[in-house]
Amino acid sequence: MPSTHDYIDDKRNNNIQVYINGKFYHRSKANISVMDSGFLLGDGVWEGIRLYNNALIHLEDHLSRLYHGAKSISMDIPLSKKEVRLAILETVKKNNMETDVHIRLIVSRGIKKTPYQNPKVTISPPTIVIIPEYKKASEDVKKNGITIGTVKTIRDDRTQDPKINSLSKHNCIAACIEANMLGVDEGLMLDPHGFVSTCNSTNFFIVKNKEVWTSTGQYCLNGVTRKSVIRLCRQYNIPVYEKNFSLKDVHSSDELFVTGTFAGVIPVVSVDKIIIGGGIRGKITKNLQDWYSLDLENVAKRNE
Repeated sequence: MPSTHDYIDDKRNNNIQVYINGKFYHRSKANISVMDSGFLLGDGVWEGIRLYNNALIHLEDHLSRLYHGAKSISMDIPLSKKEVRLAILETVKKNNMETDVHIRLIVSRGIKKTPYQNPKVTISPPTIVIIPEYKKASEDVKKNGITIGTVKTIRDDRTQDPKINSLSKHNCIAACIEANMLGVDEGLMLDPHGFVSTCNSTNFFIVKNKEVWTSTGQYCLNGVTRKSVIRLCRQYNIPVYEKNFSLKDVHSSDELFVTGTFAGVIPVVSVDKIIIGGGIRGKITKNLQDWYSLDLENVAKRNE
């Protein structure tokens, strides 16, 4: 079954060096304590960052979201944004990496004195981990798309802020499990009011009457690629709206697509077993893929 996270297997990943609190370890020896808050409780934040042509794409947006997320859970990251940036650069340099790399930056609250949720029993500074991997997105998925299905798991803000990348991903994992049971690639999640919100690991868009719609953003991750696609729509004079819309709008749409840091823009060819756009990638989706690729090139050049 295809996935937005399908990638070309690369044997170089067998020997990557992982950054943990300022030191490097071969991936086979890159371990953290079983008393770490991230392992015990999913207490922390993370980001997925793309290295393309020696440039860390939209790094400032990712770091801003990381620090905002840490602040929202009352966690102080011991490094400045500049120091985190240098740590990421040191990590890719250590691994002799230049392009088609996906970097997972993780910050947990740190080591606990005892397995208990209260941050007061944390006895170390936050744990910072940087995992770089060679990951080039599957061209088949970009062209042929994925299938999605509406799940019962709701995306809301009553128990957890949906706009941040928390290590506690239970809400998204529950939706992912439902999607697996439905036999589709991603789960489409509704908000507490019954409007369409997001997919379990990507942001969601529809194309209707040559307009691009996405959710209000109130109940979905503040996606960096989502932000780029909205900007590109405006740049190329495609009407784009952040608004509430229903499943009926989705089922009667002309095109569907999802976005994410790793894969960029991915077409959706069916939803709830309803074929969309004849089951092939739509024109606006293809244009946005091309414009996004061009945008990556321009971002990389500006960072040379």
